[in-house]
Amino acid sequence: MESLLDTLPHLLDLSLILAAFIGVTCGILGGALPGISPSITMALLLPFTYAMQPVDAIVMLAATYIGAEYGGSVPAILIRTPGTNAAAATVLDGYAMNRQGKAGLALGISLYSGFLGSIFGLLLLIMLSEPLANLALAFSPPAYFALGILGLSVIATLSGDSMLKGLIAALFGLMIATIGTDPVTGSNRFTFGNSDLLGGIEPVLVMVGLFALSELLAQAGTRDDIDRITSRPRIEFPGLRLARRLIKPQAIGGTIGAFEGVMPGAGGTIASFMAYNEARRWSKNKEEFGKGSPEGIAAPETANNTVAETALVPLLSFGIPGSNSTAILLGGFLIHGLQPGPMLFEKSADVIHGLYAGILVAIFGMVAVGIAILPICVWMVNRPRAFLNAFILALILSGIYTIHEGLTDVAFMLFAGAFGFFMRFLRFPFLPTVLGLVLGFLVESNFRRSLVLSGNDMSIFVGDWVSIVLLTVAALFIGGSIIQRGISFFKPSPKTAEAEQIGG
Repeated sequence: MESLLDTLPHLLDLSLILAAFIGVTCGILGGALPGISPSITMALLLPFTYAMQPVDAIVMLAATYIGAEYGGSVPAILIRTPGTNAAAATVLDGYAMNRQGKAGLALGISLYSGFLGSIFGLLLLIMLSEPLANLALAFSPPAYFALGILGLSVIATLSGDSMLKGLIAALFGLMIATIGTDPVTGSNRFTFGNSDLLGGIEPVLVMVGLFALSELLAQAGTRDDIDRITSRPRIEFPGLRLARRLIKPQAIGGTIGAFEGVMPGAGGTIASFMAYNEARRWSKNKEEFGKGSPEGIAAPETANNTVAETALVPLLSFGIPGSNSTAILLGGFLIHGLQPGPMLFEKSADVIHGLYAGILVAIFGMVAVGIAILPICVWMVNRPRAFLNAFILALILSGIYTIHEGLTDVAFMLFAGAFGFFMRFLRFPFLPTVLGLVLGFLVESNFRRSLVLSGNDMSIFVGDWVSIVLLTVAALFIGGSIIQRGISFFKPSPKTAEAEQIGG
């Protein structure tokens, strides 16, 4: 409560308010552009913070992070392209609602859920910083391995009607994740002498190719406006009845986002997928998921926006950046002579309180900026398909090129798009591939580090209470999904509408 009271005077600081609005606006635009991740947007702004006051600089970078996490849902809903890794789970039902002429409502649910998740995350950051940070320190390499397995267990419920196809799709993602430098020995793997592959393949390249480019290829073979429903170019927030329905998935997303955010390395991607999975598990309308369920948007968006705030807990309390974005924020602290950690709360308490105030301003600024620019986005999507697809393709290619300013990334994305088109044709789901790619490094690196620590003794994975709990929950997820759906591994996949939505 004392932290809340100390934060209030900073809300009247005009320079801090301006920095927060600039940051959140740049963040939303950066997150909405395919290939421009939150960390890239923050990195682009970092040089401009040198001449700023420390509090204003930190606030602008943090606000950029918050805005980018929300902004990733805009292209996910409008053009089936997740602007950020965490927005991949929003694609399923967000784009399906857009196809039904409900793009305005889908964007409104995303903004509304993102706002609630951000407010919840900020309260946790202010009031529960030290207890949550202590929980994060309890995670050892075996626990992080178990966390990755828990994330992969979501595949059991994201595989459509054929778990076998889901596992094969996940295996594709895990194989791609092994490309690059070995996390333990440092040797090169599957690089074929190409130096561009030393750092591995960026998940965003595969995601944009699978979701966006394959969609453009599929639309190229259909007539324009055959099944297209025009969306009204304005934001529609959920009414009272729908808002009540969204309380449960938002609570699930907020809880998972809080848990995942404080663990370095977990991030919004795992949180959003797990939130989507659990929202469907506990929903009374399971059959709507994948076809345009509002709950399928509310849960992941609440989760990844909660993570945007709670991810700062280990950074502020212990100086541990848990993601690329928080690492850049750490750089912002160091540029201004500030060292995040326990002493920061004693020596530079004003910076901490100013950051809390700036985040609060950024959250409300996110709503204002979103309302202002999203109708323009909806209007653009309703233009003739030929012009729209050409614009989307140009946007995708330019966004991918800017990641490393090289054509190799563009080639990878084009290959992923062609591969995704054939996956769509064979009715393989996309999301297990994305999960395998995103979690592959987390699982492999911590598995091998654990074996190094134990001298190749596998019992280390059941010697940590956190690891035991996570592995048990993962087993329950998989077993429950098999029992609930009552299918075998080799059951053929009927061509249902739900399978079509999940597969592509």
